[in-house]
Amino acid sequence: MKTFIVDSFTNKAFKGNPAGVCILESSISDELMLKITQELGFSETAFVSSIEKSESLAIRFFTPKMEIPLCGHATLASAKVIFETTDVEHVEFINIQEIKLPIVSLNNKILMRFPVYETTPSNVPEALLTALGVTEIQNCAYNHETKILLLEIETADELSNLNPDYESLYKSHDSINGVLVTAKSEGEYDFHSRYFWPWSGTNEDPVTGATHTFLSKYWSERLGKTKMKSFQSSSRTGFMEVEMDDNEVLITGNAVIVFRGEFLISTLTKRITTNQQDK
Repeated sequence: MKTFIVDSFTNKAFKGNPAGVCILESSISDELMLKITQELGFSETAFVSSIEKSESLAIRFFTPKMEIPLCGHATLASAKVIFETTDVEHVEFINIQEIKLPIVSLNNKILMRFPVYETTPSNVPEALLTALGVTEIQNCAYNHETKILLLEIETADELSNLNPDYESLYKSHDSINGVLVTAKSEGEYDFHSRYFWPWSGTNEDPVTGATHTFLSKYWSERLGKTKMKSFQSSSRTGFMEVEMDDNEVLITGNAVIVFRGEFLISTLTKRITTNQQDK
């Protein structure tokens, strides 16, 4: 199975958010997808149906812990692989929820269309704020589709200096997939964010496209803008451009392929079967 490692939402290798991309020539089990994701060790790995079959391709996303319905940086990574290894300039992915994700290669960048999600006012446990190291918030909201809690704090500097206690963070809530902390920016970018998700993935996701399904509208309403620049201030850093377009958000970013190779599927399948028989 052809396999790639792609750094997304960056124009430099070893920055942005690394994702695995596996091109499926035949079906494999969910168990094997999860084990491959764990072997690669990134926050997400995407599994894409054979690019020979159609320009409309099935895509599935796995973290080392579970399958998730949507992942922006792994979608970008998958599109980068297709555009670099074929002569197509547009593709449509369909995720496990049957949401269509049209992608276009545009002026050495990649433009993705994602759905727009709403946020509703919410409360935040004091223990969660303590675990994050946040003393005061400007706002708290919740997105139902992704099960992510959004916290707005006052400054981007405070955001970049957060050093969460992840064990305490995990224990502070039992019904969310992650917490997104964001702040208005005064510089080149319109807003900054960081995404912590020990409940369903790794401790911190370096750059998160999927959160912009609701984060873009959140900041669009506050800033009075439809076009914005977003910066994720994780240790690897990353950036993207977003544009509100009715019920969709256009996310534009770069990606860099840093590795290509093959997983030996027949061997891996045999080993899984043998392990099950031994049990």
